[in-house]
Amino acid sequence: MSKRATVRWDGGLHLMAEASTGDRLEMDDEKGGRGFRPAELVMVSLGGCTAMDVISILTKKQQTVTSYEVTVTGEQRDSHPHAYTDVIVEHRVEGDPLDPEAVRRAIELSATKYCTVTAVMATGIARIVHRYVVRNPQGEHRAEVIVTGPQGVNVAGLDPARASRA
Repeated sequence: MSKRATVRWDGGLHLMAEASTGDRLEMDDEKGGRGFRPAELVMVSLGGCTAMDVISILTKKQQTVTSYEVTVTGEQRDSHPHAYTDVIVEHRVEGDPLDPEAVRRAIELSATKYCTVTAVMATGIARIVHRYVVRNPQGEHRAEVIVTGPQGVNVAGLDPARASRA
């Protein structure tokens, strides 16, 4: 299975992103303030992924959910890269009847079996190939720059033992 996203520069540090589904979002830095910060999207992705899992599991378990919210809080390193070192995912669920054990198990299944974003963040399994295509008057230039992840180099400044949690 393959996913694709295209990110286009729109001046300053403002970026427009489009998924293969056609869905779009904006990204920017604090000064521009016209969209999500890229690192915030990691937290949004984690929250969305686990929320979809948990609500799906609770529905299958015939639990009555009247309100559900996930808050993801991440601590980042002060130095570059500002990798996440600690992340807390808090689920707030209301309903009647609602079995706390069913909620606990749904969260556990999401965290250990179903949530793709949790798997990528927690295990460090992603092999990331960094490459470029440059077009200028001399033509088109393509090259691979570096591979990071388990089969490549560690991210600069990260302790390999903690890199899988960053």
